Amino acid sequence: GPALPCVAHKTKAIVAFKLIRNKKKFQHQAGVELKILLHLKENDPDDTNNIIRIKDYCMFRKHLVISFELFSINLYEFIKNNNFEGVSLSLIRRFAIQILQALKYLREESLIHCDLKPENILLKSPDKSGIKVIDFGSSCFSNERIYTYIQSSFYRAPEIILGIPYTTAIDMWSFGCILTELFTGVPIFPGESEQEQLSLIMQVIGLPKEEILAQATRKQ
Repeated sequence: GPALPCVAHKTKAIVAFKLIRNKKKFQHQAGVELKILLHLKENDPDDTNNIIRIKDYCMFRKHLVISFELFSINLYEFIKNNNFEGVSLSLIRRFAIQILQALKYLREESLIHCDLKPENILLKSPDKSGIKVIDFGSSCFSNERIYTYIQSSFYRAPEIILGIPYTTAIDMWSFGCILTELFTGVPIFPGESEQEQLSLIMQVIGLPKEEILAQATRKQ
């Protein structure tokens, strides 16, 4: 579930806690998420890549509990607070540079976020433009892809919809959708179904090329 703010008793610091329930379907992915969070922290000792940092973790009654640094609102809430009217290009540019730094780091580490969307990008503080990418609950290493159906629908890349082997490029697709949404205030491809999602994408960028469709396992 989402991370919730809590007070750490010993230090009195306010941290965010995420509880992953001890259910069979969550257990494997919980282990993957923990492995990825530890990997990301270890390989970014100076915290320069705008990725959420794990503070600690433990098992509590067989459930995995992870604590994180606590930040402000997410970019969806930020867009909403702006009455869905879009924000300035200079601010979008500041967000874009930081998200790209995070994506560059993820690609260098062969990691795919798999659920990049405005809700998973947090402002570090309410009145500054610093951000952090959060929620690696769907993420995987490029060579250890488990799921074929991932990403939140509005931010889902065409290769996921079409059933084509995916790479870190799917996060770049989501990034483009996020930038457009920051500019206009509304999602660019708000499909209510897979078919509508693909139809909206095709209205903007045309039909997929033949060589793309040749690889698609779900082209019907």
